[in-house]
Amino acid sequence: MGGEGVSRKMPPSLPATINIREPRWDQSTFQGRAKHFFMVTDPRNLLLSGATLEEARRVVEDYRAGTVPPGLTEDQLWRAKYIYDSAFHPDTGEKMLLVGRMSAQVPMNMTITGCMLTFYRTTPAVLFWQWVNQSFNAIVNYTNRSGDAPITPSQLGTAYVSATTGAVVTALGLKSLTKHLPAIIGRYVPFAAVAAANCINIPLMRQRELKLGIPITDENGNRLGESTAAAQKAIFQVVVSRIGMAAPAMAIPPVIMNALEKRAFLKRYPYLNAPLQVGLWVSPLHPLYLCPLGSSMPVSRLEPEVQARIREKDPGLETVYFNKGL
Repeated sequence: MGGEGVSRKMPPSLPATINIREPRWDQSTFQGRAKHFFMVTDPRNLLLSGATLEEARRVVEDYRAGTVPPGLTEDQLWRAKYIYDSAFHPDTGEKMLLVGRMSAQVPMNMTITGCMLTFYRTTPAVLFWQWVNQSFNAIVNYTNRSGDAPITPSQLGTAYVSATTGAVVTALGLKSLTKHLPAIIGRYVPFAAVAAANCINIPLMRQRELKLGIPITDENGNRLGESTAAAQKAIFQVVVSRIGMAAPAMAIPPVIMNALEKRAFLKRYPYLNAPLQVGLWVSPLHPLYLCPLGSSMPVSRLEPEVQARIREKDPGLETVYFNKGL
């Protein structure tokens, strides 16, 4: 009787069949993607200690290897998985730069976007804040790159300088073109510059993927090789999603601020301009919910040599999967 009483209090053993390589929620639904990205982008993850991150890594790696720690619950397992995903690269497993993690997106984007929308009237201000924004974007693009091929410091430096220069030149060129246009048009210079810069920055920071390809897998996560065609699709999708991320944050506040600045209140208290811009910042993360982090493409769209290798291993395989990055 006593032994039965103790056994009733013991937590049930967690099965080793939970697929923690995939998000906890159904990624075919908007709600599932929203819950997933709220967890990954939670700014509180930035405050976690190194010991907590390493403990999450241990739990995740042990579980993937088939070892279930005694007393581990499903909620604890998923919590460890999301802590791990927020800090470690999905392909390389290396700890990501703090500022480049998705957890830093809300505080960093809120600050930088607010300042770009506030300080856009003078050339030095445009130059400085576009440089800050593209430097941040370069860190994010490198940190969240797809694939596990290493990139050399010289390649990284070349990509950063080219991308940042392109972004700054774009911003200054657009500023000069809108000089004699209505003030509301000038307010959209930062958004246009960010959109153009993303088309430059992301491919340059991920140029190695375009040359060597990114890992492709079957539906079970078994690696099949690398594909440059998959890399091209991944980078295109990321460019589009990044512009979509910037749109709500940089397209709505200019209209509101243009109306507010005509009122006596802001003329009397001009120092409230920047805090209001930050306060009007709309989270740029929600367009991410529209498409899953993972992507796929038909085998028939891959390079001929990659198709041939896949056909040798699995003639019936029709679709491959890859991590497109963020």
